Amino acid sequence: MRRDEGADVDKGLDRDGLFVREGALSKVSAAFAEVVTGARAGIAAAFGPELLHSAYLYGSIPRGTAVAGRSDLDLLLALRRQPTPADRAAADALQAELDRRFAQINGAGILLFGTETLLSELERYDLGWFVACLCTPLLGPDLAEHLPRYRPDTLLARETNGDLALLLPRWRARAAAATTDAERRTLSRGAGRHLVRTGFTLVMPRWQGWTSDLAESAEVFARYYPERGDQMRAAAAAARTGSADPGVLTLLFEELGPWLAAEYTASHGVKAPRP
Repeated sequence: MRRDEGADVDKGLDRDGLFVREGALSKVSAAFAEVVTGARAGIAAAFGPELLHSAYLYGSIPRGTAVAGRSDLDLLLALRRQPTPADRAAADALQAELDRRFAQINGAGILLFGTETLLSELERYDLGWFVACLCTPLLGPDLAEHLPRYRPDTLLARETNGDLALLLPRWRARAAAATTDAERRTLSRGAGRHLVRTGFTLVMPRWQGWTSDLAESAEVFARYYPERGDQMRAAAAAARTGSADPGVLTLLFEELGPWLAAEYTASHGVKAPRP
């Protein structure tokens, strides 16, 4: 049975329950237009058509929700072969150049993958879904044309975020090794984002929709797990601004995180192992 069309659009789905790509170049605000133009030119100059298959924007800028001075510039590059250390160095240099040139962004990040990886069966419901549904084409042919349409089901939940138990020990090790508040804020921001998105995808098949908004994600989660709602809201707050508070790190890595990993495995299973 088809759901109400307006409700589907509000939840990031079409009337048949399939994901609608969340970003578009037409949604980029005037404040970030020159950033996108600069990124496009910088990518083309640094990589060139013989190496670069396609480039994509993702995050708040193509969603039209970016805030000048606070939002990141997030890019994904699909290369015609597997990335090399030299490619990573070129991406790092481009990141630094874009961050230097544009005060509107709070840093730039570039993900590098080979097209073979992005289109592989192993990544069909993780990186493939990410490209097809959360990335906005910027340069080159769109890989989404070679990928399926997606539904917010348990398979997608498992393959996107069913690896939280593997991440927790790494985060704890980083927290133990951190010597500055800046390091702790960076860690809590990244881990908080991951936990909120994992909490959301835990309930996504029941909610039957998609959102990338962290605050909304936490509230959707809280509808199904009200006893954990305040913890997820705290994770969303850490995701937005970062926190050096030891109590917040304990909440993320020792309280919410372990419970969420166990509940996720019980509900959706474990993500297919990667090499």
